[in-house]
Amino acid sequence: MTKKHKYDRRRAVDCKLLKKSSSHKGYCKYIVTICELDGTCYKQPAYGKDMQDALSRVINKELTVKVEKKLETSIGWVFAVWLALIGLPAYLTDYNTPWFLLYAFGSVALMVLVAMWWYHYVNKGE
Repeated sequence: MTKKHKYDRRRAVDCKLLKKSSSHKGYCKYIVTICELDGTCYKQPAYGKDMQDALSRVINKELTVKVEKKLETSIGWVFAVWLALIGLPAYLTDYNTPWFLLYAFGSVALMVLVAMWWYHYVNKGE
């Protein structure tokens, strides 16, 4: 039987160390208890080098999910930004050299690398 408490913002009220990771040296698995604004509480697993790292990963994952939901609903803007990142470097360079192709493909490669880095950072230690 859990008692409900009303808070003015979400809170992590408990965090317990479960075990050390066997596959990723230096990382541990934690169980974080989070209480929502309406007083409901739920438990979520988190991985990190220490408790502070695990809590920051929980926040990063929630932010990532929120951004992904926004991007799914506004796919037109994502496509427009993608076209701008491809076309703008090519438009600003001289067309007599093949550098504009390198800039266009380089901007796409840079976007992919940033996305891969973010995904690796959020899921590190799992």
